[in-house]
Amino acid sequence: MKITDIRFGMLRVPLKTPFKTALRTVETVEDIVVSIHTDTGHVGYGEAPATAVITGDTHGSIIEAIRKFIAPRLIGEDIANLNRITRLIQTALERNTSAKAAVEIAVYDLWAQLYDAPLYKMLGGGEPVITTDITISVDHIDKMVADSLSAVERGFESLKIKVGKDIGVDIERVKAIYAAVEGRALLRLDANQGWTAKQAVYAVQTLEDAGVRLELLEQPVKAQDIDGLKYVTDRVHTPVMADESVFGPLQVIDLIKLHAADIINIKLMKTGGISNAVRIADIAALYGVQCMIGCMIETSISVAAAVHLAVAKSDVITKVDLDGPSLCAFNPVDGGVIFNESEISISDAPGLGIREIRGLEAMTV
Repeated sequence: MKITDIRFGMLRVPLKTPFKTALRTVETVEDIVVSIHTDTGHVGYGEAPATAVITGDTHGSIIEAIRKFIAPRLIGEDIANLNRITRLIQTALERNTSAKAAVEIAVYDLWAQLYDAPLYKMLGGGEPVITTDITISVDHIDKMVADSLSAVERGFESLKIKVGKDIGVDIERVKAIYAAVEGRALLRLDANQGWTAKQAVYAVQTLEDAGVRLELLEQPVKAQDIDGLKYVTDRVHTPVMADESVFGPLQVIDLIKLHAADIINIKLMKTGGISNAVRIADIAALYGVQCMIGCMIETSISVAAAVHLAVAKSDVITKVDLDGPSLCAFNPVDGGVIFNESEISISDAPGLGIREIRGLEAMTV
């Protein structure tokens, strides 16, 4: 099975409600879809969102990175040579992690198709059902409480609460949500780099003193502020998770050695795809550190790859934040992973199991 062509498409899917964080507001998924074609007729699919405020990637940069630097290296390559192909992708250019991820996902899809097995089995197997949390966007307190109650009624047992806009209001937001759902759902706070280290310690200690029990606090400080992240980790009882501070395996090693965080958030768009995500999970396992698997604002194409990875690495990926498809107004994918509110399950279809992507706009580049 050899690569003959790499094509692009634009996929637009409206969200049910606007996605609001301390960094941005998103109303519609607008992602680049990559399809890799082979001489056997098999097609592999990958996807990349333009998350400029986090990864630095834009639609234009994703397409240009693949078209000019990555694709020329891959034409004619045999899918069976997975390690060689992933090395060619990762060394094609610096950074551009979302572009690399989209191509890697499509390659891994084809690799599993080559052996007629679902991807998670090729990555090590596991129980093909996982449970995700759901994001509660930052908003007025009454709206966030209503959204939280609605999520609990739909079966979600973990809520990811977006904060980081106004620390005083943030504290009241969390108190109100905790009072409304106490005993029915765990709360994960995500400040999206919105606080200083001292603000984060003040906020969490205030909540802890008020009896609010939190499952974790995600990325309270700026991505580059590793000292600040460690400052928070050392001073609160709530486990602290690094997200934007950690993209690749070397950063994970440094962070763990510094004891700067308790948990690592793996996202394929940060790691540049599955190969480095596997390395990060293995490194974390060696150090006895738990991981979460997360996503950007993505559809079920790339999130499916994250699901397969989470199942295969469930010994270390103990927390799941793959609610992107649940936030979409509809699922554009026929086949693939099955998203049913908080429950996500994998079929026995080869690769990612994607049969068709509806509404995909072909792009000539």
